[in-house]
Amino acid sequence: MAKPVYIIGVDVGTGSARAALVNSQGEVLQTFVKPIRTWNTQPNFYEQSSEDIWSAVCECVKNVSSNYSKEEIKGIGFDATCSLVVLDTNMQPLTVCPSSLDNQRNIILWMDHRAEEEARFINDTHHKMLDYVGGSISLEMEVPKLLWLKRHMHDHVWTKVGAFFDLPDYLTFRATGIESRSICSAVCKWNYDAENRRWSADFLQSIGLADELMIDNWRLIGSRVLNPGTPIDGGLSIKAASELGLQPGTAVACSMIDAHAGALALLGCQSPNGTGDSNKLTAKMAIICGTSSCHMSLTERPVLAPGIWGPYKHAITPHLYLNEAGQSATGVLIDHVLQTHPCFGELQKKYTSNGKIYAFLNTFLHELATKRGEKSVHKLTIDLHVWPDFHGNRSPLADPNLKGMISGLTMTKDIENLALLYLSLMQALAYGTRHILQVLQASGREPITSILLCGGLSKNSLFVQTHADICSVPVLLPGEPEAVLLGSAMMGAYAAGLYDTLELAASCMAGKAIVVQPDLSESNRDYHDRKYRVFQRMYLDQRGYERLMKG
Repeated sequence: MAKPVYIIGVDVGTGSARAALVNSQGEVLQTFVKPIRTWNTQPNFYEQSSEDIWSAVCECVKNVSSNYSKEEIKGIGFDATCSLVVLDTNMQPLTVCPSSLDNQRNIILWMDHRAEEEARFINDTHHKMLDYVGGSISLEMEVPKLLWLKRHMHDHVWTKVGAFFDLPDYLTFRATGIESRSICSAVCKWNYDAENRRWSADFLQSIGLADELMIDNWRLIGSRVLNPGTPIDGGLSIKAASELGLQPGTAVACSMIDAHAGALALLGCQSPNGTGDSNKLTAKMAIICGTSSCHMSLTERPVLAPGIWGPYKHAITPHLYLNEAGQSATGVLIDHVLQTHPCFGELQKKYTSNGKIYAFLNTFLHELATKRGEKSVHKLTIDLHVWPDFHGNRSPLADPNLKGMISGLTMTKDIENLALLYLSLMQALAYGTRHILQVLQASGREPITSILLCGGLSKNSLFVQTHADICSVPVLLPGEPEAVLLGSAMMGAYAAGLYDTLELAASCMAGKAIVVQPDLSESNRDYHDRKYRVFQRMYLDQRGYERLMKG
């Protein structure tokens, strides 16, 4: 009998590090989570510590692997948020905090919005490289943050830098000692020219960064750019192996951004009753929905869509193009709006956790619809509408300054009022997804025939059904809910040589999905068409208010 073979997937999210032990068939056998620290000492500034994160990663990996033989663990894959890690010339942490000399705070978190002016300056160049980020760079990307550091922390930081890393690449650096970069991070967050596999000196020169970054063959931002899943030379270093509790030389995969690892696992999922066309990789959209949401889809030819990032060649799998859209606040938005409602404290005392509160609200809404003689819960919000961009719009409007809007508020403070507001938020997020799909299709993309969901909100039945109904396509839920960790493990399996290609690892390890069908009745579709028009009108109204107030 063949000996069992295992892989470890590591995921560093916004609030925690996680690890999973996975077998070669894609079964997640063990998981462990460790919180990580974030500093938010002034508005729009969010910072983390690379040492704190690596320590948490080591604890997670040791925990999931402690009862297994080191020889049986053949590979490890890493994913993380697209946050900027800054190291000095000794490859030690270098502060990014303007109000502190604490070098522990050496990561600018993805959601940090300090570089708004820098992003505006870059966008005003209208450089052709901006075509690959929907025509407008986001202040959440790395190049605006680099420019901010040069402008605001030149002497304390900029002149002392030894390396800049995207957080996923920093993790593989700590694991191997090798300074490689992933094309996933480079093309999606650093404006790397994936078509020609090179950094764009012309683009960086136009914004005043090329002179420093070009030194020594782009050493500060990466001379060697690899495809995700590519094994990194030498595997785990002796030092990292000791810290992680694994065997030196264990295969280490070139990394991915966290949402992209989730997309890899989701897109590999198969509909149990689907035809070849419905299971086609390029006919699906993967949505990784947690604090924020990322909407990912692959195409064989580049699709340039306004306000939507990409097309990113090679970002997930070789030769296919990725379009990446997203919503800046989803799970955190629902939490925020409900937690500020007068009734939330009462529900929290009774149900103790957000998950249980949302389950209660789902049941409450269905009972309320039955009581009112409505066949669909959605019709309960006929006079309550939400524009959900409380933290700006990532896609497809690409405007970080947009604000949230609620139309139809009353002075009622009861549970029903809270439940209807909750439903309106769910609908608004799904209308946002519909907007993204509409822009992609108008830009020449073939129609999306199914949506795959993972993340915290995918466990909410109302969120899932609402997306199916409003977008008029089936929603698929993977049998393995830990899609992001599984995606990292797929990379580890490919790096270890267990599969010949990353695509094969994804299709063999992802498993089957549960299918949630949309309500395509004429009444339901007509209602959502009308409510979607209100949704679009709210954006135009907000622009109208802006013109009135600013002239």
